[in-house]
Amino acid sequence: MFRDAALVCGKDLRIEVRSRVTLNQVVPFAAVVVILFGLALGPDRKVLAPAAAGLFWVAVLLSAVLAVQRSFAVESADDAREGLRLSGLDPAGIFLGKVAAVLAELLVLEAVLTFAVALLYGAHLQQAGLLGASAILATIGLAAIGILYGAVSSGLRVRETLLPLLFLPIAAPVLLAATKSWDISLSGGDGGAGTWLTVLGVFAILYVAIGTLAFGPLLEDR
Repeated sequence: MFRDAALVCGKDLRIEVRSRVTLNQVVPFAAVVVILFGLALGPDRKVLAPAAAGLFWVAVLLSAVLAVQRSFAVESADDAREGLRLSGLDPAGIFLGKVAAVLAELLVLEAVLTFAVALLYGAHLQQAGLLGASAILATIGLAAIGILYGAVSSGLRVRETLLPLLFLPIAAPVLLAATKSWDISLSGGDGGAGTWLTVLGVFAILYVAIGTLAFGPLLEDR
């Protein structure tokens, strides 16, 4: 399973490196979202800084939708999805590989957005360990549930609109916990951080487990 996951992850990342879609489209999209949020709230950093965590994770969430759609779009041409289904790879390995690829892309995006938020919103990047742990756990959860619902919507004519409708409500608990954890970190506090990290860890494990078990039947149905 893990060997198959490494193969699928490597394949997806090589495609992204060669096409540069994430670099040329997803990252600029997220940056524009962050800038527009700043313009909507005004130039006062006393207003922007307290909202930085929430605005950051909303931008990441919207970008995750694009990353997941891209993950399945690369296999929509020339019946590549059918070839993947008939390849003999473990469905759980395919799921984990796609999750790992989207995870890597989103973590790169988050690194860029973190500095953008610090620069534009005046957010103070304190407690780097908490910021990093929250980002990794939250992104695992977003990538896992995104890939699962990407498999549900793939192959349908309305997949571009169906995926956000399915994905965003289920991702809301992760968004909330990640925002709370980042709020604590950016404010320099420590009360409750462990609780929110635990919540993120539980959702990450839960979504990965559900996806590992359900991806095979979904792949066969598509």
